Amino acid sequence: MSVQRRRGAASSNTVLAPSSARFEEKDERKIAYDPEETARGVGSENKPLLTLMEEVLLLGLKDEEGVLSFWNDSISYVLRGCIMTELALQGKIAMINDPLRRQHALSERKVEVIDDRQTGEVLLDETLDLMKKSEPMSVNSWIDALSGETWNLSKIGYQLKQVRERLCKGLVDKKICRTEKRSYILFDMATHPVVDFSAKHEIVSRLHHLIDSSTFTPDFANSKWFPNRLPLRTLRAVCLATSAHAANVLENMYANVSYDVRDTAFLKTDEMLLDFSEYPFVLRNSNPWETSVFNAVNDEIDSSMQTRLEVIAAVLQTYTQLDSVV
Repeated sequence: MSVQRRRGAASSNTVLAPSSARFEEKDERKIAYDPEETARGVGSENKPLLTLMEEVLLLGLKDEEGVLSFWNDSISYVLRGCIMTELALQGKIAMINDPLRRQHALSERKVEVIDDRQTGEVLLDETLDLMKKSEPMSVNSWIDALSGETWNLSKIGYQLKQVRERLCKGLVDKKICRTEKRSYILFDMATHPVVDFSAKHEIVSRLHHLIDSSTFTPDFANSKWFPNRLPLRTLRAVCLATSAHAANVLENMYANVSYDVRDTAFLKTDEMLLDFSEYPFVLRNSNPWETSVFNAVNDEIDSSMQTRLEVIAAVLQTYTQLDSVV
């Protein structure tokens, strides 16, 4: 199975559109990321410096051009899924803890906010506010609503606008990218070239450590981007790999290797996607690598996280339902 592309993306998100005036670099207010709000947050020492959405986007950005591929029509939808995953990883949302929920498919179980304290990340906080004000919906319904791909007219206002641009502005706020203006034939567009490559190098190294080993060990390197104190490190790495694959940006880090190496990496990521798209998680193959990843994730979770883990599994399940899954 290989995730190639998703069903028709919303037309407003198919290209990296010009940024509006409020995202200009000269505006010193932190539009996409508020470090002071983050510092005030309870448990902020256990939060990653980069969110899952930012890591996926950074993998997709061309280093010097500072843009995503114009042909990538999967990333917009996947980024909304990453928002749900990040909120669950940070303990902000979970499935409604009703014993009867097990009578329903994972994709039909309703989600609730369990911790509404601000994260300091504007997209996460905006989504939390929407979820608090809304009637409970399933993970799939939330991703569709946040993407603007819903037939429910009452949910049209739930669409998150300019997600990629705002994530890029967050990377600028965190001094990983800078903002430039590039002139195209018909329009000028804001671009965000990478200026601090340490974050991207760490992300790529982390993914190679997870995917390319014959037997995985959860000894990720300690860095400011992925500190040892961060909870659920292996599960977070699994979510990054599967999200990047679904968003068609994982291939960027395998662009200069042989077809056999790349195909093996994609096959392993597909296996992770299937293993962790159900809850309880299911080990489908007993090969040493898959078993070691599965055991590492199980070693860092406990029963108190069950309803949060169901949200993560439901998000990954939506990735398995994308178009062109072979």
